[in-house]
Amino acid sequence: MITEIEPVSWQDLQNQVARILADCGFTVKVEKIVKAARGEVEIDVYADETIQGRHYTTLCECKYWQQAVPQAVIHSFRTVISNIGAHKGYIISKSGFQSGSFSAAELTNIELVTWEQFQAAFEKSWLENHFSPYLTKRLDALLTYTEPFVPKWFHDLPEEDQKAFLSLKEKYDLFGWFMMDLTTYNRMLIKRGFPKLPLATHKDTNEKPSSMPYEMMLKFVPRNITKARGYRELLDLCIAYGEQVTLEFRAIRDKHGFKGGE
Repeated sequence: MITEIEPVSWQDLQNQVARILADCGFTVKVEKIVKAARGEVEIDVYADETIQGRHYTTLCECKYWQQAVPQAVIHSFRTVISNIGAHKGYIISKSGFQSGSFSAAELTNIELVTWEQFQAAFEKSWLENHFSPYLTKRLDALLTYTEPFVPKWFHDLPEEDQKAFLSLKEKYDLFGWFMMDLTTYNRMLIKRGFPKLPLATHKDTNEKPSSMPYEMMLKFVPRNITKARGYRELLDLCIAYGEQVTLEFRAIRDKHGFKGGE
């Protein structure tokens, strides 16, 4: 799942839905007033995206109700989607749907989903459009330190600090390689899916001969990271730890005033 955090109110559900869509590349508005064929209507989450020059609109209704959503809501939403000319609609319900609701949604462009099902629908897009690019941006310096080559200023370090630098590499290189495997760089080269969560229970099933098994790399990953059940939580933990590791490498670099890159 994208996040293990459950919405705590209808406003929170709206905001979390909007955040996921925004991370996936949509332009998003919450509680947007739009003109329909029969007057103005308020849309909980209104999202636009452009794919290869083609424009698409997605509408989301967020129902943080204690009871299942009845079919009358689906009929009303169908009318709104038709009047606005939207391409896709989602009704996200905390408590599910009455049986008649599914019949009302058949053969339409509306999907009836729980919070978990909504996340599943956008998980692949979220990982490709947000997780990997953001991780790559934030941990680019770490990846430089944990690559097989040492920085050009390494040979100008005193022997004591060279040993300290190599000690850090021995400690953190496999964590850095695991992070590299999740970046946009390796996503284009290694055609394997993202690891299932939590990482602590991961077993490699589709290794390519040239790739290092996750089990080996995960031995050097902090326990709180391997226990994360949501990809957003995994992302936040990896960035926090990775930036801390980067500071340890930089402390050696900055000690001698070296400039001009990592």
